[in-house]
Amino acid sequence: MSYLENINSPADVKKLNKKQLEQLCEEIRQFMINDVSHTGGHLASNLGVVELTVALHKVFNSPADQIVFDVGHQCYTHKIITGRRDRFATLRTEGGISGFTRPDESEHDIFSSGHSSTSISEAIGLAKAKSLRGDKGKVIAVIGDGALTGGLAYEALNNSGNENNNLVVILNDNNMSISKNVGSLAKSLTTIRTSPKYFTFRSRASRMIAKIPKIGSQLSRTITLINQKIRKRVYKNTFFENLGFRYYGPIDGHDLDALIDALTVAKAHNHSVFIHISTVKGKGYNYAEKDPSKFHGIGKFNINTGEPISKGKTFSDAFGDAIVNMAAKDTRICAVTAAMGEGTGLKQFSQEFPNRFFDVGIAEQHAVTFSGGLAKNGMVPVFAVYSTFLQRSYDQLIHDVAMQGLKVVFCIDRAGFVGEDGESHQGVFDTAYLMSVPDLTVFAPASFDELSSMLYQAIYKEEKAVAIRYPRGTQPVLPDDYSYEKENYYVYGDTDQDVCIVTYGRIFSQCAQAADECKNAFVIKLNKIKPIDEGVTDCLKNCRHILFYEEGIRTGGVGEVFASILEEKGIGTDFEHICINDEFIKQASVESQMKKYKMDRQSIVEHLNEIKD
Repeated sequence: MSYLENINSPADVKKLNKKQLEQLCEEIRQFMINDVSHTGGHLASNLGVVELTVALHKVFNSPADQIVFDVGHQCYTHKIITGRRDRFATLRTEGGISGFTRPDESEHDIFSSGHSSTSISEAIGLAKAKSLRGDKGKVIAVIGDGALTGGLAYEALNNSGNENNNLVVILNDNNMSISKNVGSLAKSLTTIRTSPKYFTFRSRASRMIAKIPKIGSQLSRTITLINQKIRKRVYKNTFFENLGFRYYGPIDGHDLDALIDALTVAKAHNHSVFIHISTVKGKGYNYAEKDPSKFHGIGKFNINTGEPISKGKTFSDAFGDAIVNMAAKDTRICAVTAAMGEGTGLKQFSQEFPNRFFDVGIAEQHAVTFSGGLAKNGMVPVFAVYSTFLQRSYDQLIHDVAMQGLKVVFCIDRAGFVGEDGESHQGVFDTAYLMSVPDLTVFAPASFDELSSMLYQAIYKEEKAVAIRYPRGTQPVLPDDYSYEKENYYVYGDTDQDVCIVTYGRIFSQCAQAADECKNAFVIKLNKIKPIDEGVTDCLKNCRHILFYEEGIRTGGVGEVFASILEEKGIGTDFEHICINDEFIKQASVESQMKKYKMDRQSIVEHLNEIKD
């Protein structure tokens, strides 16, 4: 019998006994592996939390009990259980369900999330609001998979206190978060303490002792104090207990009986609870268990071999090759990553130069300031980071690097449209905030060779902080007669034309193709987008129309800076800024996103023809 086909809500999970739940977990795993092989997604992390998620919905009553998944990339089983099984094949596709939690999809998704280490802060706020409003129900934060390496999680734990009696924090420890489990005695003690029978007995005994005339309340307090001291002796690491939590763990995160017992006790507790579970990332799929980093976030793959369906060399690969070649000749060069070594192309660097490779965990703020320290003492740190994650360290970029006049190189991967990961991961905001940082130079390559050359310039020709932003995926097709000669900008076409297209990065490919087709425009490609070389305005003498195409947000973007230069120089040519307005970009393929925002070749051709007419 298949149980999964009858699961349409958490209520259906509650009807199953533990043996049936175990079979359900296996069915969910196979269902998930099959679908993600076609859509891509965060597979390994989700395979690791199948039992936990099933147990959560068995014990708690979502959405009255609010479950907050950190990062949101551990939510696939949750989505399947909460009525989205029939739409799971649309995961991360245009118009389909998100790869992260989304409140507009389901009342069971409490926050939209895509960035790390936020769940405990959110859960504390939710729990406090419930208390203030007199609302019933628990709030459960599911953190882990590296998210406890982020500083925000510790800020939240520091603020948790003893007063959140409706708060439960679950640490999914899959060897990506904290050190080795505490000893066997602690495990045995946890087994006893999470037994519902023991918990019921202890609660009744405490009430009976408290009722003893004259000495009852004092005796109850004494017993509680003794229990606390015993726990501290046994657990040794009292960090969570000292923060005011009742700590239970470590618990086998794939043992449904143990999980259900622990969650049942947590639900009955009149105190904040911290449950530490141990899981295997990639559980149930051999290839993912052997290489969880590869299957953390993976595109489409062959389910029988575990091999990705590759689209060829990417900008991340090109960056990785370039920095390895330079580091082999220059021992000052260091590579820094925030838990994204493989995603940013640094795997080979980490193997060849382990002493100069620094993975600081999901801690972008620390990564930037740490890089500043490296630079101050004579090293050349290169921080490789996704655009969407760099925005978490904006203050450090300003205060700890740029203001100090330090040479840190920021290699910003996934700049511009990123496709299927949706709103939380689009790399369209970095230009707006980078343009405002003094003494920061920003390059925008359109090809692998340009990326390598600009990295060389950043390391050896620039004196202060430098950013190089490049897109996700493969290299676009560039004109045969185009070559990068380290100039600040490049003019493609005949400047006698009365329409000028100004752009940067990979959109140059689309703009150049459109200009070739329409024959009424030339293109200016900005190689260095900060500072903009104002000599570029000398090319605009014959222009009636300037079209600025930008794969970024309008407000504060490069196009706005370019427009201000035109105004200052008294150039009154018609100016149009084609970019992203005040909105978040929904999930779809990059090609679809380019078309929607009129940045693909055909849309540019249509625009040029309208001007011609």
